[in-house]
Parts: sequence; C-alpha cells; structure tokens
Amino acid sequence: MRRFADLAVKLGTSTKTNDKLEALEDYFTDAEDADKVWVIALFSGRRPKRTVNTTLLWEWCRELTGLPSWLFEESYHTVGDLAETIALLLKAGHAEAGHAEAGHAPKTEERGWPGGEGRGRPGGGLDSGETLAYYLERLAALGKETEEGKKAFVQQCWASMDSDERFVFNKFITGGWRIGISQQTVVNALARATGVESSVIAHRISGDWDPATTPYEALLSGEGGGSELSRPYPFYLAYALEEELSALGEPAAWQAEWKWDGIRGQLIHRGDALFVWSRGEELITEKFPEYQGFKERLPVGTVLDGEIIGLGPAVAGGRGAGSGTAEAGRALPFTVLPFAALQTRIGRKNVTKKYLSEVPVGFIAYDLLEYGGEDWRGRPLLERRAQLEAVVAAVGHPLLQLSPVIPIDSWEALAAARGGARDHGSEGIMLKRKDSIYQVGRKRGDWWKWKIDPLVIDAVLVYAQKGHGRRSNLYTDYTFSVRSGDQLVTFAKAYSGLTDKELAEVDAFVKKNSLEKFGPVRTVKPELVFEIAFEGIAASSRHKSGVALRFPRINRWRRDKTPADIDTLDALKKMLELYGK
Repeated sequence: MRRFADLAVKLGTSTKTNDKLEALEDYFTDAEDADKVWVIALFSGRRPKRTVNTTLLWEWCRELTGLPSWLFEESYHTVGDLAETIALLLKAGHAEAGHAEAGHAPKTEERGWPGGEGRGRPGGGLDSGETLAYYLERLAALGKETEEGKKAFVQQCWASMDSDERFVFNKFITGGWRIGISQQTVVNALARATGVESSVIAHRISGDWDPATTPYEALLSGEGGGSELSRPYPFYLAYALEEELSALGEPAAWQAEWKWDGIRGQLIHRGDALFVWSRGEELITEKFPEYQGFKERLPVGTVLDGEIIGLGPAVAGGRGAGSGTAEAGRALPFTVLPFAALQTRIGRKNVTKKYLSEVPVGFIAYDLLEYGGEDWRGRPLLERRAQLEAVVAAVGHPLLQLSPVIPIDSWEALAAARGGARDHGSEGIMLKRKDSIYQVGRKRGDWWKWKIDPLVIDAVLVYAQKGHGRRSNLYTDYTFSVRSGDQLVTFAKAYSGLTDKELAEVDAFVKKNSLEKFGPVRTVKPELVFEIAFEGIAASSRHKSGVALRFPRINRWRRDKTPADIDTLDALKKMLELYGK
C-alpha cells in the first residue's frame, strides 16, 4: 500500500507525461504481480464496487476527531473531496494526539483510535505494509459484513496508515478515483516495462476481466483478459481539426463521413454469441437486444466499429430501410435522434418493452476490425471499407447501416456540406486518410474530427459552487439562467471555459455578492453575463426550462453585456424547434 500511495502522489502532482510514464514503469517493474493487476484495473475504469456508505465515513471520522457536524461540513466544502477531507482531518487528529502524548496526556487509543498506535499493527490488527491487492479485495468483501464489522476494519486501516495512504484508501471506498492518467499512458508504461508493443498490450487488457482472479502473467500474455470470444479491440480516436483543410493535402487522399451523436461501440460476433461493447469498455449487450437480429447473417468472426444511435419514428413506423450499401453522401433511411434520446436506455438495468418501443436503436457501421476471425486493423481503410460494405449488405437488416461517405469534390464543397450537418442529425464531419490503418487510442495525422460550430446563447450567472481538486477553494461550478418575462429561469450548468485569471475574478465576485447560501451552493447577484456554448438541445420534462443541453460550457465572458441583454427562454425554445428532435 505504501508503494501505491507513493505512486498516486507522483501521478497526481506531476505535470509531465514522461515523469508519469517513468513512475508507472518503475511500479510495473518492481511491484508485486497482484498489485500490478489492480493498478491496471484502477486506471482502466475497473474500479471496485462501493461497499461502505459515505455517510458512515462521515460519522466514523467525526467520532474519531470529535468535530461537530457543521465544522466537518465546512471542511468538506472547502476541500471539495470527501476522501481528502477525511485524510486531512485524521492527520490533524494524529498530530494533536502525538503532541498530547508527549506531555503525558491520554494516549491515542483513549481518543477513539482503534488499537492506539498511529502506525504498525494497532491492537494486533492491520499493518499498512499489507499489499494493495489485500486492501482492495478486503474492501470488496465488506459488502457482506455488518456495519460494526465495516467500521472496525475501516478505522483500523485509518489508524495503521499515514495521510497519503489514508487518502488513496478513502478514494477506494468513495469511488471517486480521479488522477490525470489516461489508459493509453498505462498501456505505454506497460509496454516499456515488458517490451511488448503498446497496441498488443492495449488489446490484451481490454474486455471483461476480474483483477481479483486474473494473474498478471496471464493478463499480459493475452490468456487472462476475460473471454476471448467477447474481447473488444481498443478504439481508434481522432483529434479535433484545428488547421486549414488545405494543410491536409489533396482531397482525393481522404474519406469523409458524418460524425454521429450517439454511443461509440463495437459489435462482436464470435462463437455463437453477439456482444456489444461501449468505447468505455463496458459490456452493454443486454441494453440493446435489437442487435441480436443481426446474428444470423453477420459472419462469425466479425467485429464492427460504429455508432449506437437512437432512431426517429420513420423506422419505428416501418419505412423502407434501404440496401445497406451507401451511395456517396446519401442520407440514412432513418432519422438520427440526439444523444439525449439514448440516455433513458443507458441508465436502466432492465430494458422493458416500453423502452424498446419508445427509443428504438440502430447501429451505423464505420469500420471493419475483424473478419473471418482475422485482425483487419493493419489493412488500409479502403480495403476495410470495401469488405465492410459487403458485410452490411449481406446482413440486410434495417437497423444496421453503413456510414455514408460524403463526396469531396473540393475542400470548399466539403465545408459547405459541413454547414448542413445538423440537418442530418450530425455533429460534423470525420476525415480519414484512405490508406490509414486502424490504430490504438488518440493519434494525430490520419483521422480528424471537424465538428460544426456550437450553438450559443447569452445567460446570467445565478448560482455558484466550489470545485474539486486544485480548484476546491474556488467557486468554479456555475448555474445559468435566461429571462422569461420578469423571471429568471435556470437552464444549464457549466464547469469549464474560463482561464485561471477569469476564474479568480468570478470567485471574488461570488464571495462579495452572495445573496443566500444552501450548503455548498451560493445564490449570487445576477450581474455577470456569459455566452454558453452547447452541441445540441432536446426537450426535457426534468428541467424547469423544459430543455436539456448537450455539453454546455462557457464560451466567453460577455463583459460588454448587462443582465438586460441576456437571451430569453423563448429563444431557447426556438432553438429546440430548429435543432432539437
């Protein structure tokens, strides 16, 4: 645990990618194999289930520190993270206890610490020298224990650990594990430590595997990464296009497609089963039972990369589905709904017939990753595309469609086509070099996303809340309103878009101009106007405004405008008519 705490501190405080790579490489070289597996799991989204209620953590910490509830809450709102708050308060408790003990005051065990000693084995209990794997597996087993059993274990762990160890231990419990490490960085560190190519590593650690039962050697050799039948490939991701189109060279070297607003996924048909994986490496087969209709005609040993999308009423009502092959630039045979339409399906454990009928889904195929059980990722895009067209045509299912190719007569013509992206229910255009292979992770050069300009609306700041991490002492989380008659109506929250200097200015304004306080949230004078950008808009009965925005963020601070100049709720509803579904 000590080694992992040191690693977490290095990763959390370093700003250089090479330093993070070196720290991870050292860990994968020297740590125990079981701990290596858990680190791979933690940084690739396979986090342990929460088995302890956070309210109990509050109570157990307050019991040990003797703090009143209001002071604990103020500390939490200042720090912005429960795991860190508890670690800091317990550290202060230990320091105070140590000082009192030096003056022959009561020992720490009389202050409520189980076992008494701040380090070592309290009362013959735990030792912070236990492995990372031990703590994580023990926490997983806590779900079956009584509240008293959970309390005894957690407080013994706190007593045996230093502040850094308590912090990461608390993070395991709260589930809020956020350190600036991408899965690709972990893959690269493993590649450096093992000498295996990063693309191979990325594939082997994909899929559904259990860190508690998977040996390190088996995982890295490809024999332990879950079922071979269901294992997905790592996704190839694109960077946003920021340069002029002419910098890409001749248009003839590129393939253009619409960028759809759904869930990036893989359809896998191996053995006698069809699997659906999301880009976040979540197995979501049961969420989309419609896709089982592809199985009879989708060849065994086939993996498709594409987009899970919500369908409009045309397909649900039985309109013709087309041939499955796409003429250059033709429209799809159905209406593509915004991402918001899928959210009701994603969040449900059981997808009922009601939801199947209300939000039918389709799959737009982008690429062919495997065919006939053979990995096709190393073949050029044009070859993969030709075979993909044949596969989709052979399946002939109305819910499986090929992503249409947009003709590129010139860069100017493509720019004009991009202007009509919203008419297709698209977020913009994907540009892919025709001779490109299918790579791993986000790469520059061969694939680019060229999104349409966002929708924008002017609004006034009405609520503010402190942020998290390095911004935990600043008011950085904001709620905005538009005008409806003489009233202000909240419609969006935003957490990004300002510079550090601007954040400091807004924070100072909030502290000087607070009207009311509701826990961590402050109502502020409606004076600061901001331009809010967003990717899409949909009707919503859950929001007072009646609309929900897709990816709202602050586009700029409108210092040139007053609250009298902000947009109205009618303007938002007009956008809903034009761009919503």
